[in-house]
Formats: sequence, structure tokens, C-alpha cells
Amino acid sequence: MTRVLVTAFLLGAGLLFASPGCSDEGVGDPCTPEQEFNPDFNGFDEKEVNVESKSFQCRTRVCLVNHFRGRVSCRYGQSAEGSPPTNGAPCTVPGTDQAVTGNAADTRRKAAVSAQCVDRSADKTVYCSCRCADINGNRPGDQTFCDCPDGFTCEPLVTSIGQGNEGLTGSYCIKAGTRYDATTACTQGDCDPNDPARKCGSGT
Repeated sequence: MTRVLVTAFLLGAGLLFASPGCSDEGVGDPCTPEQEFNPDFNGFDEKEVNVESKSFQCRTRVCLVNHFRGRVSCRYGQSAEGSPPTNGAPCTVPGTDQAVTGNAADTRRKAAVSAQCVDRSADKTVYCSCRCADINGNRPGDQTFCDCPDGFTCEPLVTSIGQGNEGLTGSYCIKAGTRYDATTACTQGDCDPNDPARKCGSGT
């Protein structure tokens, strides 16, 4: 079952309830989810969808994490002890040298961060998006929706959500060809700095 996480940030902190409106301008722009600025955050799970509303990194104000694993800012991950793979680099808080330490209370995972999946790497699954239809696939006139630009499709992603955030349910623009399939997701292996075919984009 897909789990949906919804976060809303103002200036990097504080939970807000989002308005349903958004613009298609800037759809596809890269974004780094606010959770990654927390050194205790071990990373996302590919079984989940995260809709970060009020994102100041996005002109659409929505940073979408569509069934992505790991951290955008650390594509190759690290071990529970914080050690990177050979020829990789340790995970750090974006824009700093601060190490990702993980949740100290989790004695199993410790500082572990999973590597990104080759087929669902950050460039394919984490970017600015917008809401293109409601939970029923409709676009009622009392709400605001966007038209997905070329190269994107309108995909139902958020079917259930916490009270007060119902305006975030529905469909979002995703990159064409990146629809999540639980039977095939992450079957192409992990991003690997030592394999030219699996270097997975740019960055750490």
C-alpha cells in the first residue's frame, strides 16, 4: 500500500495547511525536500509519496517526492556507521559539511542512508510539481488546478490525507514514463559510483 506524507514549510520550518491552488510554471524544476536539512533524517521510502507544500524552492510551491528512495542530496547513500561506498562521499546536510547522523534512537539503522534506485533516481522522481486534478480526476471551478506541460502526465497520487489538508489530495504532474509500479520499482539496482551505467545523474 502506498503511504502518503504531506509536509508544509514556511522558511524551512513550521507546519502549515496548504491552499489547493498551484501554477504549472516551473514544473520539473529540481528541489531538495526540507526533511533533508535535518541531520536525523535517514531518507525516503520508495513505497511512499511525499507532497511538500509551501516549498520556497519551487515556483509551483509544491516539491513532489514520487516513490523515491534515499536522499536527493546523497545518491549513493552510506552505512549505519556513516561510511560511504568506495569512491563515494558521506551524506551531509545540503549546503553544509554537517554529517547525516540518523536517528540516535534507532540502533539498527543508525546513520544508514539507502542509495537511490537506478530506475527511480532523484532526477526522475523528485522535482517541483502542481496539482492537476482532484481525487475524482475532476477539476471543479471552485478550486485551482494546473495543466501539465509537455513531457509530463497528470497522475493520481494522493488518495488519502490528514484532516485539514484535503486540498492536497488528487493528481499531480509527473514526468512521462515514471509512473510507479510496485512490481518493477527499484529492480534495476542501486546507484553506484563505481559503475558507469549506474552513476545516476549529478551530485554527491
